[in-house]
Amino acid sequence: MVNEPARLPAPRGTVIISSVASDAHTWNLVLLQLLLEEMGYHVINLGPCVPDALLVEECVLRRPTMVVISSINGHGYADGLRLAPRLRARPELAATPIVIGGKLGVVEDAVERDRQSAALLEAGFDAVFADAHATDLCRYLRSGDPAGQPAGPSVEPSAGPAVPRTVAGAPGRP
Repeated sequence: MVNEPARLPAPRGTVIISSVASDAHTWNLVLLQLLLEEMGYHVINLGPCVPDALLVEECVLRRPTMVVISSINGHGYADGLRLAPRLRARPELAATPIVIGGKLGVVEDAVERDRQSAALLEAGFDAVFADAHATDLCRYLRSGDPAGQPAGPSVEPSAGPAVPRTVAGAPGRP
């Protein structure tokens, strides 16, 4: 009797993770990388303080399955409004799922946070995880198809004070 090696799950594609240009935090990116690799994705971690042009160039070059932007310095909203249109302007990235999450703003007001999330969706992100935990991203990915493509509008928003508020999915996005 021969012992067969354990079978690894089929790769789900390549995910590029990055912070916004103004965010020097690293541990959030390391955590995301480990979580995504555990889910079967090949991860390219561009690190902190990535200039917009470099992120766009890497995405065009590597053609990822998805782009994940993480920010915890409170400037993700402003940087994301600038970044999403730059990514979407490239035809090669027009259908690539692009999500952003973390501490995206410094506003504590839930109504303003929802307005900012809606503006980020309008700017071109497929999902926004405002003040969210990485588990919200994992839940989002698990709601997608077996190939690992996230499903935008089918994600349910988180609710309650103990769970971070999540806005996900943009109507009409591929």
